[in-house]
This record gives sequence, C-alpha cells and structure tokens, in this order.
Amino acid sequence: MPIIDIKDLEFAYDGESVLADVNLSVRQGDFMALIGPNGGGKTTLVKLILGLLTPDRGAILIDGKSPQKASHCIGYVPQNVNVNRSFPITTMDVVLMGRLNPKKRLSRNTNTHRRDALAALERLEVADYADRKIGALSGGQRQRAFIARALVGRPKLLLLDEPTASIDTKGQADFYRLLGELNKEITIVVVSHDLLVVSHYVKSVACVNKHLHYHDQAEITGEMLETMYPCTVEEICPVELVAHGLPHRVLPVHEKKSHD
Repeated sequence: MPIIDIKDLEFAYDGESVLADVNLSVRQGDFMALIGPNGGGKTTLVKLILGLLTPDRGAILIDGKSPQKASHCIGYVPQNVNVNRSFPITTMDVVLMGRLNPKKRLSRNTNTHRRDALAALERLEVADYADRKIGALSGGQRQRAFIARALVGRPKLLLLDEPTASIDTKGQADFYRLLGELNKEITIVVVSHDLLVVSHYVKSVACVNKHLHYHDQAEITGEMLETMYPCTVEEICPVELVAHGLPHRVLPVHEKKSHD
C-alpha cells in the first residue's frame, strides 16, 4: 500500500482552478521532492495531504486512511516557524509538543515522553541544546529541533516545507544528508527550491504546476529541475520535455505569440 495515494484530485479557490486531474502514488520509503513555480499549487497540495483542505473532487489516502484519520502518521515541519526569541521556552519544551494529544484538552508530559524527546534530539544531533531557549539557537539548529518535534510521535511520513530556508549554504548539504539517513526508516516528502542540492539525495520528483508530473530519479538531474522555475502556471512541465529528449526551453506566452 502506498503511503500517499491521490486519485483524480481537483481543487479550486473561489471558482478558480488551482489543482486539476492530479494523480500521485508515493511508495513507502520514498524520498520525494515537491517542486514547482510560485502559484503552481504546491502549498495547496501540502494542505490537502495534511487534511487542512478538502478536495472538490477525487480522493487522498494517507496509509490507507483519510488525511484527518491519518494525522498521527504525519510529521510536519512548516516553512515559517515564527519564534519569539524572548519567549522562555526551551528546545525540550518545543519537542515535547510533538507528544501532545489533540483529543485531550489537558495533557501531561511523562518521563517516557521526555525520554522520547531527548532521543529525538540526540538523533538530530542537538541534544546539547535541550535546555537552551529555542530562540537562542541558530537557524539550522532550530530546524533540527522542529524535525525532532515532528519525529517524536513516530510518524510514517515526514513532510517538510522549504526546510533549508533558514540554513546557510554550507549547512544545506549536511542537512540533506541527515534527511537521507532518516529516510532509511521513514518516507520523506520535501518542498524545496534548493534544486541542485536536493537532486543528489531524492529518489523521485513531483512537479506541481496546476497539474502534476511525477519523475523517477533515473530521469532527474539538477539542470532538469532548474528548468521548472522559469515557467508560468499556464505552461507544461519542462522537466517532462527534457526527460523525453525534447527541446526544454518553454517560451513565455508573449514570446510564443511573437514566434508564431
């Protein structure tokens, strides 16, 4: 059974189509990059997978269940995690949030929870910062702490939205190597613009541009991925053209008219 199974998905905002005829099957153990131009529907697709939005048509199954019923199977690290640097919350407190039960209004952190949280921090190599304020950590250290929070609940799927946005260039390769290690035990889907870096680590790529095009790693190079970003939401996936040996420069609409 695939960990993510999407069939004939359609979604629109205020009558304007954002995603159309989307089909995707993500196998367990995959490491997939989700790429596409701004406005192409990546964020909407992430929200649909998380169960924050409901498709207008079609179906999404996460580990064989609806996203709402499978929320415990998903560890999520959002793109923007606003941190009040003066707020007195420790890294350990942040990770323990991953053990909160949303069905219970009041929940106590047990010794078992703390051991699990510390183990997650150790796995992400930031256990030394457990008692430090989260706002005092560097961007890369905070991102590792947020991944530890996502992992402490032992999800089957880890979904990350632009995880290296707050990490300097030097640390990006180390970060993706870390994800590669985590991928030995968990399925990973990462929304990323770091195309040259991510192309060395992912096993598959899904290009989202209203429609979705899926590519196996055998077809993918960093150069191919970079062709995705000059296109507009009206154009087809240029990675699809490159993968089939066709000219990969997709002309903007105004250039097409001038060349007709």
